[in-house]
Amino acid sequence: MLKKHPIEGAYALEEATSLVRQLTRTRFDASIDIAVRLGVDTQKGDQVVRGAVRLPHGTGRDVRVLALCADDKAEEAKKAGADLVGLDEYLKRIEDGWTEVDVIITTPDVMPRLGKLGRILGPRALMPNPRTGTVTNAIGTAVQEAKAGKINVKADKYGIVHAAIGRASFTAEHLTANALALLQGLQRLRPSAAKGTYMKSIHLSTTMGPSVAVDTHTIGV
Repeated sequence: MLKKHPIEGAYALEEATSLVRQLTRTRFDASIDIAVRLGVDTQKGDQVVRGAVRLPHGTGRDVRVLALCADDKAEEAKKAGADLVGLDEYLKRIEDGWTEVDVIITTPDVMPRLGKLGRILGPRALMPNPRTGTVTNAIGTAVQEAKAGKINVKADKYGIVHAAIGRASFTAEHLTANALALLQGLQRLRPSAAKGTYMKSIHLSTTMGPSVAVDTHTIGV
């Protein structure tokens, strides 16, 4: 397959999304992932990159949402499509080590009770944060956005953002649109303290497949 589709060099975004689909080696509907290396020093507080981006075509997977809220917000969260809704019961379960959800959304008044759970939620990228829209009184809207394809993004200690942008079954056009939305979102999140080249490299890959480099000069963001 690699002989049929050589992957040396870098490709325009549209070419890269088309090629990465063809390089899928699994029998299941593989995830298409993107890795963006940013020119930031995440050890400095003014260069942290963190926020939320809505992918227009979703990620291709069902997002399991937990809404941690008091009774007056519970019905709103349920109507919006939250998979799990509650407060004390789930706080206790999380304290005991349970984290079987993809997104946790809560209201500002609940945040003080989540402080002691940071050691559990933080490493799993589940800690609600106002910057990602997961701490809000508009809990119904936040739940709907999460279910519709809004994802949280954060640069790791090496300045790299990893995210899923779809599945191998997606069309190249949908993957391109999702990738472009994420890259535009990262551009909006650029810290003012970041100098020089911001997007240093971009790679697409599939589950268990090789990566394809994207020519950063072709993305237009």
